[in-house]
Amino acid sequence: MGNEIKWFAEITPELQKWAGGKGGMLARMLQAGYPIPDGFIVFPQAFKGERLEKKTWKEIIRYLEKLRKDHPNASFAVRSSALSEDSAVASFAGEFESVLEVETNDDVLKALDVVHYSQYSERVQAYSAVKGIEEAHQMAVVVQIMVPSEISGVLFTVEPITGNRSAMSGNLVFGLGEQLVSGEGNAHAFSLFKPSGRYEGPKELLPYVRKLYRYASRLEKEMGEPQDIEWGIANGKLFFLQARPVTTLSPGNMDTFEWNDSLTGDFLWTNTNVGESISDVVTPLSWSIIRALDEEHNVIPGHYLMSGNICGRVYSNVSVSLSAFLAFGWNKKSLLKKMSNVFGEIPDEIQIPVYPFSKKELIKIMLPKMLYAFKQSRKAMKLIPQHIKKTAAWCIQTEELIRNTQSKDELIALWNEQLWFKNIEAMWIALEGPSSKMQNFVRWKEKLEKWIGRDDTSVLLSNLRGSKGLASLGPVVGISSVVKGEMSQEDYLLEYGHRGPHEFELSMPDPRENPDWLEKQIKEAKKSGMSVDDLLYKQREQNEIVWTRLEQRFPYKIKKLKRIIAKISEGPHLREAVRSEWTRVFRLNRSFALKAGEFMGIGEDVFFLYIDEILNWLAGGSQDMECISIRRMNYLKYKQLPPLPSIIRGRFEPLKWLEDPNRRVDYYDPYIPLDISTNSEIIEGVAGAAGRIEGTVRVLRHPEDGHQLLPGEILVTSTTNVGWTPLFPKAAAIVTDIGAPLSHAAIVARELGIPAVVGCGNATTRMKTGDKVIVDGGQGIVQMR
Repeated sequence: MGNEIKWFAEITPELQKWAGGKGGMLARMLQAGYPIPDGFIVFPQAFKGERLEKKTWKEIIRYLEKLRKDHPNASFAVRSSALSEDSAVASFAGEFESVLEVETNDDVLKALDVVHYSQYSERVQAYSAVKGIEEAHQMAVVVQIMVPSEISGVLFTVEPITGNRSAMSGNLVFGLGEQLVSGEGNAHAFSLFKPSGRYEGPKELLPYVRKLYRYASRLEKEMGEPQDIEWGIANGKLFFLQARPVTTLSPGNMDTFEWNDSLTGDFLWTNTNVGESISDVVTPLSWSIIRALDEEHNVIPGHYLMSGNICGRVYSNVSVSLSAFLAFGWNKKSLLKKMSNVFGEIPDEIQIPVYPFSKKELIKIMLPKMLYAFKQSRKAMKLIPQHIKKTAAWCIQTEELIRNTQSKDELIALWNEQLWFKNIEAMWIALEGPSSKMQNFVRWKEKLEKWIGRDDTSVLLSNLRGSKGLASLGPVVGISSVVKGEMSQEDYLLEYGHRGPHEFELSMPDPRENPDWLEKQIKEAKKSGMSVDDLLYKQREQNEIVWTRLEQRFPYKIKKLKRIIAKISEGPHLREAVRSEWTRVFRLNRSFALKAGEFMGIGEDVFFLYIDEILNWLAGGSQDMECISIRRMNYLKYKQLPPLPSIIRGRFEPLKWLEDPNRRVDYYDPYIPLDISTNSEIIEGVAGAAGRIEGTVRVLRHPEDGHQLLPGEILVTSTTNVGWTPLFPKAAAIVTDIGAPLSHAAIVARELGIPAVVGCGNATTRMKTGDKVIVDGGQGIVQMR
């Protein structure tokens, strides 16, 4: 590397890795204009074994003389800067040695030896084992001007225990900061509230509060995560002495696929919507592609609509999106009402944590993203007709290209030039293309319920399939057509083979790859004796009865009402169509991954790599395959967990949650006192499809267990997606833990005239197979018998 010593100001990005966590951060902050005491870094290469090289020591003396010249009577702080120190995973705070108030050259030399040797201590080895850091620590050493602090402190830019982002939390002592770290001093707490910077704490800090808050806010923003900052005040000046990520708020370890986004702070997460489409525990590859698409779509910093990952389950961050709208002055109550159509009802007792966005800062960050999103949305709406018409043929052609690819260069070119662009296009069309029509649907649905009543509205909106058919209804109608001989199995697989219960989990084959799947569905359909056509016919009859009744009630308004129904039915019809085509495109990523796995010689192990790792290898880079086994182990561990609560507030740890015999399964909120006095007779959910029926419960966890469902039983499960719908004709009613009024399952149930209550939260734990219940889909309740 050459010179083994560098001033903070000389540390380039290339040298950062040799400067260690502390040294690299100090250098970065000094170069960015933060008030950092000057100093230099001795790189690991300066030491041979446990001793400092003599020629390096001579050079260090010259550095010390320069510091003394610029800072007469200065003493020095000699501190560790291990390459593994102060990362987002592990801080090693207090584990390595630091030697303070060092004055003479001889004492500096001794301090260098002490600090360097501390990497071999017992406590460091123990901490490393706990954090899963097995490699030997390479140690750089920081030497900098010692700040004789009159006030010393620690500031977390977030509340480190709960993860609450609305305030910065700190402690201070009068004198050197070692008292604070060791616990020997009498610490005083203080708080800085976001986004105003309002201060509560000892008056001695008041003159420095504005500068402390401004620097801390800037650092958190520049680093992209909450910071743990050590600071001091000497001779009327504020100094930053150290900064590192708040390790307690780390989501996990990408290398091992131990990941839990709920640990990043006090947020509200829900899988009521996204958990229906992406209901499986996801593999690293599936999640990494969904996360990349999420980042492409999001305009709100820190918001995950599709890819918040809580132990392999996908959740949406409701807090951040809600907070952004609140910062712009929107009414919270009306926002929650609008959101409930997508995310379901948030229980009244849950207080939604609000992220302290600054309106000015949001405009600055979001404006370029909003302009980009607006452009993409406009483009998406224009592309809808040809997208629906041409995507199937494009996918067949592209799949053939993938299959015939002869080299990794060809494969990565296909990804870069075609496949990734199509992923992005299909995602934008699916999420934004029908948005205005769906808003129209929601708005008019609420008006119609007030005008003609909830039940009649539900019936009128259950005939949305029209002449072209509703995409989410397609698989179940298609199976009926195959049974009647109106459609061949080949044509079914061509049209609907990309749809299935695991369509967004790339490690799972879809019906096209599993011929037995369709055969099994045909066999079950014949065995049940249930006719989809009869269900649709009955629903049409019910629809006509309602129209006749409304014509008598509103003879002069019936034409207007029919125009309204025809107009608003376009929204769900379009949404289901473009989501089906997005699924078709997304499934191509499986073909791409399998081909990459073939080139890499790892087969289906490829699903335990992230997409960037695969692309890097295809581009000529290397990839450590040893990570695959531990990622698979953690993936399988996550699969063994029962369904997690559909609503999660704050830091959620599933293993601790499982240990609680009185745990709630509908939602998790540690701030709500435990109440186990559940009404045993009524289960409340959301009205999915109107109808009232009494029957026997059949609880199923996986769609593959569908053969257990007997005709006329009530299907109770955690969530359903399009892949479950072939079971619907056998069911007398549908009840789910997860779901919202506009979910696929609710729409299909309405079309088939099957009562449905969705989003119950805890139906699968409160009911058992064989229970007798009454399902009232119009009121959204299940009554236990």
